[in-house]
Amino acid sequence: MDRAEHPSRRALFVGGLAGAAAALAGCASTRADPATTGTSPPAQPTTPAAAFTRLMEGNRRWVSGDLHHPDRDPNRRQLVAQEQEPFGSILSCIDSRVPPELLFDTGLGDLYVMRTGGQALGPVVTGSVEYGPMTSGTPLIVVLGHQRCGAVKAAYESLRDGKTLPGNLQAIADALRPAYEQALREGGADPVETMARAQVTLTATDLRSNQDLAPLVEKGALAVVGAYYSLDTGEVEVLAGAPAP
Repeated sequence: MDRAEHPSRRALFVGGLAGAAAALAGCASTRADPATTGTSPPAQPTTPAAAFTRLMEGNRRWVSGDLHHPDRDPNRRQLVAQEQEPFGSILSCIDSRVPPELLFDTGLGDLYVMRTGGQALGPVVTGSVEYGPMTSGTPLIVVLGHQRCGAVKAAYESLRDGKTLPGNLQAIADALRPAYEQALREGGADPVETMARAQVTLTATDLRSNQDLAPLVEKGALAVVGAYYSLDTGEVEVLAGAPAP
């Protein structure tokens, strides 16, 4: 048979690349791009229930792996460059495995985030949590504790053994003492986990009854939710304060 009747390997390779490129272009053209289609990202939630729903939907995506990665592009950066309007304030632990923006699948300008060891409160931290609700009407605060918290464990052992922690770490143990005392009263197989959960509920209660935040809570403009993150599953469990739909 004549050589001309057989396409060369190079021709087949180039043809295959062209086909693959066309297929990829076709797939890309089906994705909605706000810059080219005129569509806009969803508006920021303005009620406690809507903000809570948005967060929990994001966490479900985090657990399943079906992430949307919203609000993470140059257009979003430009949109929020002059002003911000976050729909939630998160007080979480400093733990490197518990980044709120990731585990709630949110992006730039969506959340105020405060992080302290064991969600320990103090005047500056409380003021930072108050900032969103009191200055821009942020409708949701979430106090987020987590499984196997090193700060809580260190505080528990320090308070149990009567040993002072080095440096300013002792300030964390002192701030967590009420949770430690509650854990002693409650008992349980794992006192550190009991203490970690107690710290969440006590902190959320403190913020909910704060003289400046309480009026917002009472009129339904703000919800303060206590929640607990599982390192094993990625799931956020609500402990207290979920707003009514």
